[in-house]
Order: sequence, then C-alpha cells, then structure tokens
Amino acid sequence: MTVSIDRGVDPQRMRNAMSAFSTGVAVVATETPDGLFGMTVNSLTSVSLDPPLLLVCLKNDARTTSAIAERGEFTVSVLGQRQDAIADRFAKRGEDRFGGLELFRTEGGLPYIPKALAVAECRVDRSFPAGDHEIVLASVHGCEVRDGAPLVFFRSRYHDVTDRGRPADWYW
Repeated sequence: MTVSIDRGVDPQRMRNAMSAFSTGVAVVATETPDGLFGMTVNSLTSVSLDPPLLLVCLKNDARTTSAIAERGEFTVSVLGQRQDAIADRFAKRGEDRFGGLELFRTEGGLPYIPKALAVAECRVDRSFPAGDHEIVLASVHGCEVRDGAPLVFFRSRYHDVTDRGRPADWYW
C-alpha cells in the first residue's frame, strides 16, 4: 500500500500531525530579580542518565525563556493526572501564573509545582535556536519523584493513563 503524503506543511498541519504523538505535560519555572516565571511544556525528554541530562524546548518569545537564560537554572515539574488546571494556567500568556498557588521551592531556592509527580532541579549546559523555539540541554542536579499517574496530552486534549484496561486511579 502506498500512502500519499502532502509535502506542504503549514503550522496547523504540523500541529495536527504532532498531536497524534502523546506526551507528558510539565511546567518549567525559575526566578530572577524581576520575579517568578513559568510555562507549560510538553517537548521534554531525558537525554542521558550518566551524567543526568534532559532536553526541553522553550518558545522563543516567552518571558520564561528569557528568565531561564538569565538565571541559568530552572525546575521541571512533571504534572500528574487532574493537574490540567495547572497546565492551563501556565500555558496562558499574561496570566499571574503563581498567584494564589502555594509556592514550593527546592533546596536551591527554585520554585516548583506542588504535588507534581516528579521535580528536577536543572542547570543550563547549552542552548540552540531552532525555528520558533530554543532547545535547552540541561544537567539535572537534584530530583524527587512520588507515586501517581501522569497527565497526558494527546490530540490537543488531556487524558488519563490506563494500565491495560485498569483506570488511571489505580495508581492512587
């Protein structure tokens, strides 16, 4: 069978195609003298275990991207199921993302999301421009993990994980 692939790729077609790839959802956050900064991301991956490295892609024109470049350090909070309101809060431009949110900090003083499934404290090693994003390679200097099921993004909507037919709540 031969499949015909349209070679023209506009941003919406690319978004639709990539929405077929399910991802986890995370919030990256940092703090500078100008305040707290954070944004929702789903372009996140572990690069290496030894040394511990991760890669995250940040929107070029986001204030959080500039703040991370300035500070050189940030946290990654991997969100769990039912934390979609947090994901939405940190995805909206111009919002006071930390307003009314209980503030948690790492030993290094960086902010992170309460009740996240995992938190990694990171230091920027290097970054690379790539289209409308900045690819950031970071070393992980500390991390914590807790039990729970992840928040998953698929076809532009949040979903819960099932384990071969069991509902996601079995994790709790």
